[in-house]
This record gives sequence, structure tokens and C-alpha cells, in this order.
Amino acid sequence: MKYVRNAWYVACWANAVKEGELFARTILESPIVFFRRSDGLPAALQDRCPHRFIPLHMGKIKGDVIECAYHGLQFDCSGACAHNPHGDGKVPAAMRVRAYPVEERHGFVWIWMGEEKADPSSIPDYGVLERPEEFKTTRGNIVINANYELMGENLVDLSHTPFLHEGLLATRGMTAASPEVREESGALHVDRWTPNVEVPQVFDMLFKQDGKNVDAWMNIAWYPPACFLLDVGVHAPGGQRESRGWIYGIHILTPETDRTTHYHFASASPRGAAELDEASNKRLGELRRIAFEDQDKPILDAQQQALAGSDFWSQKPVLFSIDVGAVRFRRKLEQMAAAEESRRVTTQRESAKV
Repeated sequence: MKYVRNAWYVACWANAVKEGELFARTILESPIVFFRRSDGLPAALQDRCPHRFIPLHMGKIKGDVIECAYHGLQFDCSGACAHNPHGDGKVPAAMRVRAYPVEERHGFVWIWMGEEKADPSSIPDYGVLERPEEFKTTRGNIVINANYELMGENLVDLSHTPFLHEGLLATRGMTAASPEVREESGALHVDRWTPNVEVPQVFDMLFKQDGKNVDAWMNIAWYPPACFLLDVGVHAPGGQRESRGWIYGIHILTPETDRTTHYHFASASPRGAAELDEASNKRLGELRRIAFEDQDKPILDAQQQALAGSDFWSQKPVLFSIDVGAVRFRRKLEQMAAAEESRRVTTQRESAKV
């Protein structure tokens, strides 16, 4: 699969990388080991010793180096072999592993998978997760047994919600929404608006808990290649957005392989909303779990199985007007991957001339 590599991906929630421990994860089909340096900052290396190809995550942390479990070779944060305990101790120039740029931000560990220079300023802004005085947050992650592009389409095409998530996140009256699609500041926005419709269960709990009709919106922004921010909620028909009845949804996809995806998600709801009792909060969390794990995941897993590894366009999907966001999403990824490949080839040619 042609991945967009020159981009920041979420490796994991930051608390998954613990001091004194090694954390392994496959990203874009590359095995990577994460650990914390002695100063507390995260580091990431290729998870394979170049001597006998043993995964480094099976080894030990010794200060700021990883010691391979098999022969004791040690690798520092730059990927260089810092110590060879055998013979004369000489280290061949090729005895090194790839080191990846990483950043810890918004509660995530981010990793740059490309060869071009990493720019930390291009990490999407999820600062809403770091304002506890303003927002209550929940977070989680699961593995989807499907290509990340399928999950991305699921997010930019929310026309499925009145059916797959009927009653929970949407109601049948919300089917009438026509998506408004625009590109702005590098992000693709797909907005949906449905006035005077039956209130979905989750938003009834967050709003007035009276079961009355509402105006509803679902606005999703995609920051290529794999980050999404959802602004979704309800207010009284003809009214204005209040301090309750809405949430921000953070959805971040990290390809593991061409058929598996690490799906990190979080929600942030304003603290100005009426506080729910313990039972209601527990119920709200369970409804969100149902939506992601019991409804989205089986559909995406089944979709991947139905495609059986074939190219999406080769299956000649029949498209509707509701698919405009999903089509733009897929075409944009294809354009980004092609442009990246073109730059790589040009760089190789220039290097060959020298």
C-alpha cells in the first residue's frame, strides 16, 4: 500500500510509554519500539537489531540506550550502536537502526514516518484535551481490522449514523441532511445540518433530557492524512448553541498494516453543561462504547473482508451525492501519496547526479 509517510501519526496515548519500559507497536507496517529517555522525553527506534534481527523490545533499557536481549548490543536514541561487548568492541558503520522523530503533545506520542524533515508545528491542534477547566474528557483506543481509509470514509460520511447508530447518535429524521463540503486551511470539512428532528439518546442526555425535538449538526474536519475533529450537537429548534448538548470528538487513525488500524478516540464536552449523576455518566460512556466497538468496528471489519485486499476503485463502487466527502478524502490521499513519490524520485535523481 502507498502510505503518506511524510506526516505525523499518533503512535499511542502518552501514558502507554512508561519510564523504564519498552513499548512496541507496528505503524505503516514498520515495527517500532518506544521508550522514555532519562529526561522523560519519548524516543522511537526501529524494532529490529541489525545483527540477528531480534526485536529490540525484547531487550532492556539501560539509561538512554536499549540493550538487545540476544547479544547485548546497545543502541542509543540516535539509532547508533553505542556499545559492542564482544571481541575488540569495534562497531561496523552499518550497525545502527533507524531513529524516528517523536513529539509528545495533547496527551499523545506522535511519530514522523517519512524521510523529509519533520515539522512539529504541523501537528494538528487537539488542545481541547488539555483544558480540564473548560472540558470534561474521555478517551480510548481499539484496533479496527480494516484499512484506515475505510475508517476515514466512515468519519467523513456521517450519513450512516441514522442507520448504524440509530437512536444513539442520530435519528432517522437526520437522513435528510445534505453534506456541505469545503476545503479550508489544509483541512477538508463536511458539515451536516438537520432542523427540528427527534433527539438522539446521547444528546438528549447531554441537553435537556426532555425527549423533545431539536436542531442537530454534525461537522467533521479532516486534517490529512489521518486526523479528524468532530463538532456535533443539538439545540432547541430555532435556538442557539448553548453550553450543553454538544461535544467535540477526536478521532485519529494510525495504519498498522493495509488491513489493520489503530483507532484513538476521545470526547470533550463543556463543563457548563448540567452535571450528570454517576449512573447517567456511566450510561453515557457505555453508549459511546457501543457506537465504536459494537457498531462501527463490526461493519468496518466486514467491509475489509468483503474487499478481500482488492483495490477499492477496482470494485466499481456505486456512488451517491452523499459520497462527495468520502470521494474527496480518498482522492486527496492518492494525490498526497503520488506527490510524495514524485519528490522522492526527484531527490534520488539529483543525488545520483552528484
